[in-house]
Formats: sequence, C-alpha cells, structure tokens
Amino acid sequence: MTGREPRNREAERTALRSAADRLLAGTPLRSETGRLTATELLRESGLRRDVAYGDHKDLVEEFQARVRAQNATPSAMRELADKYDVLKERLASVTEDLSKERAITATLRRIVAELDLELRQARDELAQSENVSTLPAPRRRAPRR
Repeated sequence: MTGREPRNREAERTALRSAADRLLAGTPLRSETGRLTATELLRESGLRRDVAYGDHKDLVEEFQARVRAQNATPSAMRELADKYDVLKERLASVTEDLSKERAITATLRRIVAELDLELRQARDELAQSENVSTLPAPRRRAPRR
C-alpha cells in the first residue's frame, strides 16, 4: 500500500494559473529563460507534464492562446533582451579595444627591453674604452635677477 496523499486538483489549477501570470508578466520564479512555452509553464508551475496535460489541458491551451495574443514575448523580457543585445555589442567593442591595447603594450615592452639592452651594451663599451675621457658636467649658471 502506498502512502500518497490525494491530489489537490484545485491547487494544481491555481499553480498553473499563477505560473502563467508570472511568465506573461516577465517575472518567473523557477523558469531560467522566461520563454513563453508550455515547457516553461510546467517548469514554472512545478507540475509534471502528464498531470498538466491529463487534467488541466484547458489551462495549458489558455496560456498558449494568451501568448499568441501577446506576440509570444512578454514586454519585460523584450526589454531585457534589448538591454542584453546592447551590452553584448558594447562588450564586443571593449574586448576588441582591449586586444588592440594588449598588442600595443607587448610591442612597447619589446622596444623597452631592446633599448635597455642597447644602453647596457653602450655603457659596457664605454667602460672598456681606454681612449675616451670623461668630460666634466657643465656648470649651472646662477639665475639672473
């Protein structure tokens, strides 16, 4: 004998209606995508597919009709999708700029390393040279008053 509680069909219907309202308003609690599909309706309501289509098919069809009447995307989700597209383009632009800056930085590091090497070599050659005499540093003149 199983110890299952009897199903509360009215609670199931309420769960489906509430899930439909949340999805259509663009404020889902369980749905990750917020898409207006029967699958997301079931995910949002927490009901199994066989339960929804077996006893509450009318509510699933009502939801699908409301979706068609609303052009398939809730306005809140459309706004989020638009913001996402803008941010995605901005990220691509910033990523491209960063890539260019990294290439420039790498080139500058190589130039600095090469100049440092040349400077060391010149100093070594100067130190080894016996024919070169060091000139005194120029004197500073007193500022005119």
